[in-house]
Amino acid sequence: MVRRTDLTGADGVRLAAWEFADPPKATGDGDPAPGVLLLHGLMGRGAHWASTARWLSGRYRAVALDQRGHGRSEKPVDGPFTREAYVADAAAAVEQLGLAPVTLIGHSMGALTAWQLAAERPDLVRALVICDMRASALGAASQREWEDWFHSWPVPFGTLADVRKWFGEDDPRVERPNPARGEFYAEVMAERADGWRPVFSRRHMLKARETWVHDAHWEELAHVTCPTLVVRGLDGELGRAEAQEMVRVLPHGQYAEVPDAGHLVHYDQPEGWRAAIEPFLEETAGRPVPAP
Repeated sequence: MVRRTDLTGADGVRLAAWEFADPPKATGDGDPAPGVLLLHGLMGRGAHWASTARWLSGRYRAVALDQRGHGRSEKPVDGPFTREAYVADAAAAVEQLGLAPVTLIGHSMGALTAWQLAAERPDLVRALVICDMRASALGAASQREWEDWFHSWPVPFGTLADVRKWFGEDDPRVERPNPARGEFYAEVMAERADGWRPVFSRRHMLKARETWVHDAHWEELAHVTCPTLVVRGLDGELGRAEAQEMVRVLPHGQYAEVPDAGHLVHYDQPEGWRAAIEPFLEETAGRPVPAP
């Protein structure tokens, strides 16, 4: 069962949150099931967490959020698409859904939002999983590469099969065929009168990315007081040396990697992803929130 709840984020923006199964009402001790909030990356949507949310729902109350500008959430023409807005939206979701103290699981941009929220509002967060997001500054060259990449998309796509083929095989960023990547992007397309187009504005995505690529984010990591697992795909964007430095900077950091996975770790290798994070979730689910 999939259930949608509309929430109110920062500046009154409407946000869509999704539960992919009926949440367990309580633990064996009669306590409410531990809350988990899943935050997708740039261009993603809550549905990308469906596989993860379904196995989590056996023990946890697992909710995936469509972040502003994404999925079924509102896409305000003028934003804002700032870091502050994304973090405030996530905090609002935790509070309005009654998930605190929550375990945050974030991928890429969603992971940055998660650790910034954990640093800013330690009272809301029990534990944190960071999936394939760098703490170092990526720089202006990276932003220009993304601008060029967006311009290279052959939009509109004639069919969903064309979407899958282009992102899984023909995209210049694909080093070898990757059907999972094609499926990932097919989930963020919608049919229009002239063909298939992304459900998000590429201009909005660049504006959102602009707010983090020029800065390093090590200081926020150092202020995360809850247990934190840093996960990388072996072929992802987060290198091993940087991931291990992130673990060192975190007051309570742990490290895991998923073989044969690229940047879309949870989507590329769902079984390896589960094996990497499940022991950490089991270990931290009953812990009290650390004092700030």
